[in-house]
Amino acid sequence: MKNVILAIVLAIGLAACGKSERAPDQAAGGNQPGDAAAGKILAERNCKGCHGLDGKSAAPGIPHLAGQLERYLLTSLHEYHEGKRTHAALRAVTMQMSEADLRNLAAYYSSLPPAAAQANGKGDIVFPYEAGKAKAALCAKCHGEDGNSKTPGVPSFAGQQPLYFVTAIQEYLRSERKGSPMHAALGVLTKADKENLALYFASQQPIERPSAAFGDPVLGEPLTAACGGCHGPNGVSNDTATPSLAAQEPHYLVQAIKAYRDTRKHAIMQRQIAPLSDKDIDNIAAFYTVQKSRPATKGQGLVQDLVEKCDRCHGASVENPQMAVPRLAGQEKEYLMMALRAYRDDRRESSVMHRMSLPFSDTVIDSLASVYATQQPKR
Repeated sequence: MKNVILAIVLAIGLAACGKSERAPDQAAGGNQPGDAAAGKILAERNCKGCHGLDGKSAAPGIPHLAGQLERYLLTSLHEYHEGKRTHAALRAVTMQMSEADLRNLAAYYSSLPPAAAQANGKGDIVFPYEAGKAKAALCAKCHGEDGNSKTPGVPSFAGQQPLYFVTAIQEYLRSERKGSPMHAALGVLTKADKENLALYFASQQPIERPSAAFGDPVLGEPLTAACGGCHGPNGVSNDTATPSLAAQEPHYLVQAIKAYRDTRKHAIMQRQIAPLSDKDIDNIAAFYTVQKSRPATKGQGLVQDLVEKCDRCHGASVENPQMAVPRLAGQEKEYLMMALRAYRDDRRESSVMHRMSLPFSDTVIDSLASVYATQQPKR
């Protein structure tokens, strides 16, 4: 899994991209227009219980259909009809419909005025970086306000890879790592808290450290040859699940390496470290301590940056009725979250969307969904 932000190079959202995007004649049954009046009869019979006759969601997790682009609605109905999108009820309903029925239903809901946004402004939006910064006060006494530890034996968090950070917290909570009394505070953290903390610390600049009081970095460098394959050149990881070692607190590095050699269970690490002497470990730690590191991501403006990328395809200024790309503004928040998670977890067919949403934590998805749910839709 790549870096949380660098892996995102295009828009994200509910786009029916890749295989889900149809040529105009295939998606709309040629140039034949749908009959909205006939579609209303179908909606009354089959759809209003969940989507309302007015096209507005009847419950969280159900999308608004009113005012959605007709091409996108028809593409979605085809996908349920063909089993490309999984929903037992919608599969059963659409299987009973003809091509004309599908076109009529799409024409009806697209003709309705869109649902109003769920909230106004940004007051209800939780931005992961700011939430993580607020929670970081729990860690500041030992690890430093910006995650740069100056206490021997206490690790730095600044610039650390976010998925690794969350994994490490879980290992302390499961007593898989030797903990301290301070780790009792971790039990109060929710999943979202951990992800927000990870993003905040991943965004901080690691300090440049002086040479350690022990070991020889020159002798340590050749001993790190096997480490670079996972931890990156000079200890700067490019994998969100693998920790950076560069600029880490040297006493902590020694403790961690010895723990893998002697007690912690990790087959690959144990094989690599088993032949090392204590002096070798000191030299390796001395080498990594003086390497320059960098933030693993840039979380400060993460959500806004992603929204700007999304708007390249989903913004009102670029809407194209000939493309199966949905409007996101004003959409039901829980549905947006469910859809993005489905793309991320490869439960909804779109190879492009899967690749783009793969690095997203649930807190990032929550924030993106909140932004779009609070935007007023336009006709």
